[in-house]
Amino acid sequence: MGGRQVLAARQLLTETLDGELPEHERLAAARAVVAELGSPERLLELTAELASGEGDPQGCARLSYRHVLGFDKLLLIDAGPRHMLRAHLWHPGRGAIGKEDIHNHRSPLASSVVRGRLAMELYAPRSTDTSGTSGTSGTNGTSDGGIEADRYQESLADGSADWLLEPSGPARLRLTQVADYAAGSTYALPAHTLHRAWCDTAEPTVTLFLETGNGRRRHTDVFTAAGPHPGTVPKVALEVDDYLSELGALAELLRSP
Repeated sequence: MGGRQVLAARQLLTETLDGELPEHERLAAARAVVAELGSPERLLELTAELASGEGDPQGCARLSYRHVLGFDKLLLIDAGPRHMLRAHLWHPGRGAIGKEDIHNHRSPLASSVVRGRLAMELYAPRSTDTSGTSGTSGTNGTSDGGIEADRYQESLADGSADWLLEPSGPARLRLTQVADYAAGSTYALPAHTLHRAWCDTAEPTVTLFLETGNGRRRHTDVFTAAGPHPGTVPKVALEVDDYLSELGALAELLRSP
């Protein structure tokens, strides 16, 4: 289902990432995929094709929304539980609840910065060691005393797409790495890696984001030093017309100098 670019992207995902791969091989393969699909020319062609109505606009719109961390998540290809390929459009200065939260993910991920610049910090529980990211740039650093934070388990509500945040006590984290990713950079992270990222430029930033792997964790961990969170955070999906319009606007952004 879909036009030439959609089918080619699906084929690349299937051929490269299907099957049981050791984590380090999956991360390397996922990073290679986003590097290929995240070239400005390739992503422009894919986005423009999807904006014309190819692919699965109804299904993808239901899983696309404006994230509370200050960026738009536009699902490009939904390969069920195995792979989800998204475009993230980061808006400078936009953010709401949890914009500085430290978190991990349900599955391994890889991302390519297509336009703009992204900053990232990696963290670990204060009492344990951590391994670094496979990003292309960055400097190591530590915080001797760590930071105090409230820990939550985040899951999806039954019967809706809302986030549920269940308090699970205080925590102390230490900063393990600081990285700055310019356009053309890629990185990959195991699912459990604690991190936070933000747009590090006055211009919009576009990233291609891939979640991959057959097994997905039931919940993620969220740490905040910004005070208590509400128990439920609504996730409002885009309507199909809005989804197609956002894809069209993204294509225009990718065409601009």
